[in-house]
Parts: sequence; C-alpha cells; structure tokens
Amino acid sequence: MSLFRPNVAAMAPYVPGEQPAPGSKVIKLNTNENPYPPSPRVAEAIRAELDAGTAPGERLRLYSDPKALALRQAASENTGFPVDRILHGNGSDELLAMLMRAFVGEGETIAYPYPTYVLYETLAHQQAARIRMVDFARDFALPKELFGCGAKIVFVASPNSPSGTQYDTDELRRLARSLKNGLLVIDEAYVEFAAQNALCLAQEEPNVVVLRTFSKSHSLAGMRLGLLFGPSEIVAGLWKVKDSYNLDRLAIAAGAASLRDPQWTKANCARVVATRERTARSLAALGLDVLPSQSNFLFARTTSARRAEGAYRFLKERGLLIRYFPLRLLDDGLRISIGTDAEMDALLEALKEYLANGQA
Repeated sequence: MSLFRPNVAAMAPYVPGEQPAPGSKVIKLNTNENPYPPSPRVAEAIRAELDAGTAPGERLRLYSDPKALALRQAASENTGFPVDRILHGNGSDELLAMLMRAFVGEGETIAYPYPTYVLYETLAHQQAARIRMVDFARDFALPKELFGCGAKIVFVASPNSPSGTQYDTDELRRLARSLKNGLLVIDEAYVEFAAQNALCLAQEEPNVVVLRTFSKSHSLAGMRLGLLFGPSEIVAGLWKVKDSYNLDRLAIAAGAASLRDPQWTKANCARVVATRERTARSLAALGLDVLPSQSNFLFARTTSARRAEGAYRFLKERGLLIRYFPLRLLDDGLRISIGTDAEMDALLEALKEYLANGQA
C-alpha cells in the first residue's frame, strides 16, 4: 500500500536533460546552458563572501538573508521595478511551484499551450489540478482557445521551449485581460536572447507575473537563481508559501554581482544570438525545417520521427548531446542548444554526415 497521495503515486517525475558523467568528453547542447562564463564580478563576489568573517568561509555557518535583499535591490536597479514587487526563488522552477501552491487547489484548472515546458504538467499533477492543454498549430502561434478559458493560471513561456518562438506583448496583454478570475504567468527564461520582453505587463496588469532565470543569459545555471516580478498584492501573498532560506549566501552574492554587470551579460547574449542565426541558416541549408527562434536554442524538424531519433542517436555516439522528445507534435524534430562557434561547427559536420549517408 502506498503512503503517497494518490495523485503523487500516479504521476511521473520531471525528467531533465541528460547530464554526462564528470570528465566525459562530450559537446553538451541539450540543456540550454550558456556556453560562455558569467561576469568576472560573480567569482569576485563569491570569494569576498567566503573571505568575510574571522576565518575563510566563517560566514557559511550563518543562515542566509531570507529576504535576499541584496539580490532584489540589484534586480530593482536593473529593471526599475520596486523591491517589494520582486520575489526571489531557487531557480524560476521554485517560483513556478510557489505559484501553484498559492493559487491552485485540488481539482482546479491550469491551462497552457502544448508543447511547452514540461514542468507545468508535473507541478499540476503534484497539486492534483486539472490540466487544459491547447495544441499549438505548426507555426506555434498562441492558441486562441486560451483566451477567456477560465483557468486559475495560464502559463505562457515566451520565448517558448522547445520551439523558441516568442509572443507579442500586446497579444499577451489581451490574453491577461481575457482572464477575469485567472492569473497569467509569463515565463521569460530565455528573453535576454529575444528582441522584446513583456516585463511591463507585470507593472501594468493586476493579474500578470513575469518570471526570469539566471541559468541562461547570466551563465549561472549552477547557482539556481530566479526572480518573479508582479503586483504588490501577489508578491506579498507568495511570501506565505516561500521556504524560509531558499537561497544560500553565495547564490545571493553571485546573482547581485551579475545583475550589476549588465554589459557582460548583453555581450554574451549577443554572441549566442549571432551563432544562433548562423546555425539556423546552416541547418536550413542541410534541408531541415528550422523554426524562427528568439532563444538560445533552435528547433529543427526532419522528415520523420524515425529520422529525428536516428540523428539524435548518431550524434550521441559521436559525443554530441542534443535533445530529442519522443512526444506528440515534437518527435520529428531536434532541439539544439547554441554553443560556441566551434561546438556548432562540430555539430553541423556530424549532422551533414548523417544526412548525406541517408541514415534512417
């Protein structure tokens, strides 16, 4: 007999992208990490935190600031948002979990387009919530069925993963205003690689929150840092469901330092975008159907699910990790994170070999 709640016993866990063993010689293009290091100020801030006190690392015996004020103040300076309208999380994933705990009860409904970030489904199952998934069309335009759908929360990743497509701010505003008793969560994990963002909606609309992560543009996936921006009333309510000390001392110092070096982040993102555009052209020249991307990855369709899975396995055998999703509407494609120019050249050469050999 299981001691778990029935919904937890029945659910499948979230499966992250494959992590190669330490020391493995692979080119890792499967989890959308930034190929370039974070600002030098990050390491300086971490060293300063470790060196503070009467002995090296002495301050680690103390709890971190539960309010992460240094991080939130830096975010306020960076965005112009008031500090009391910013909340911190252990990655944006924890902020998604807080939103689910705070707003969605058992049997209540969340909605999102499909395919998108799989964690939304996992979190819904944890809450025993109902899910309304609305299929994207082939061009990944925002489905009209989400408007006025009556869900407690509508999740929209913009740019979306795994497609890389982004949604116009005015369209997202119309969506928010159509949700009379619902919250619109705009997940902007990849927005620093895009031409626009929707952060203004979290200032102007009473039912919109915007999430950001440090894992992509700030090159801090290993520090687990995220931010939520929203109306004061919503942010104040979320403090009730936040873990007390959800960020450690080093993460707070690292995130604040990175936010105070925006030029470094912008330069890294510009390098990634330039490589993305070059890679998209090269993939298209190989005959793949490449979706227009506003993120740090590309989604490229092949002619069949068999061919896409074959390409994934062929590349893996040659030390190139990309992401293949054996799922409805995705199984004919490959999601490819943007690495350095040299890494992308290696990928293109291997993919060219696979396609030239007529591999099935």
